[in-house]
Amino acid sequence: MRADRLLHILLLLQNQGRLTTRQLAGQLEVSERTIARDMEALSMAGIPVYAERGAHGGWRLSEQYRTRLTGMKPDELVSLFISGQEKALEDLGIRRHFDSAIQKLLSSAPDTVRHSAEDVRARLHIDGAGWHQADEQCPCLPVIQEAVWEERLLSITYMRGEEAEERTVSPLGLVAKRGVWYLVAATEHGMRTFRISRLAAAEMKEESFERPPGFQLAQYWEQSMADFKAALPRYPAKLRFQEGLLDGLSRTRYVKLLHMVQTGQEIEAEVEFNTMESACGIILGFGPGMEVLEPQELRSRVREQAAAIAALYR
Repeated sequence: MRADRLLHILLLLQNQGRLTTRQLAGQLEVSERTIARDMEALSMAGIPVYAERGAHGGWRLSEQYRTRLTGMKPDELVSLFISGQEKALEDLGIRRHFDSAIQKLLSSAPDTVRHSAEDVRARLHIDGAGWHQADEQCPCLPVIQEAVWEERLLSITYMRGEEAEERTVSPLGLVAKRGVWYLVAATEHGMRTFRISRLAAAEMKEESFERPPGFQLAQYWEQSMADFKAALPRYPAKLRFQEGLLDGLSRTRYVKLLHMVQTGQEIEAEVEFNTMESACGIILGFGPGMEVLEPQELRSRVREQAAAIAALYR
């Protein structure tokens, strides 16, 4: 484990330049004292690592110390950067191995290839989690992609229902989530996310813009998704259902299981839906194996819908 960590430290310093003890400890999930011991071990082994003092100091690796491998093409390295499925890597417990592999690939690539791949990673994020696959038409995607790469202002016409909204934005990155493309951009009102299929027009301007210092596309997207989920409406209810329905209910979108008590083959659970209408549709989909206990208005709505369905097929 320590040998792997020492190699990872070398790759991080080689690829990212100066890093503080705190930054290294955070990336490797160890204590700062452990990093200090590791740096001492590297130095004693003859590796040219040294510390820079001051407010902007940190650990550095001598510029002359670099391991290069050849044969990695820019498009090949880029394809690996965008192939990582965050949720799957976390579920399998191999996220750190993926990050380590990326660092090794970066260290083996020539400077021009490495910088190209890092630019892509800063401007393109692939989110494979959660939503269903979609297939949308995005005729504006090529010009948006060019504006993102060239760091040029973008004039867009965005459709909100039947209303067209025109604005000029600074395109910072593209996000693909299950076949749906999004543009993350800085606007006069702050950071915004635009669904590209809803753009009626897009024109790249001559003017360029400066990317916000320290902006991380993947980090922004994850926080944006967390904020979106937190803002969804909540409709609490209490259900009784057969044990065999638990797996299906737990995998249903817009249903959150809060608390469960099992008695024999039956489970009573406190859950959260988004709205009463969506709750009614979901519950009816599980048939007679699920019963609403609370609230009364939801019991009544399910009963009315069930009666209407029975009357239709009578």
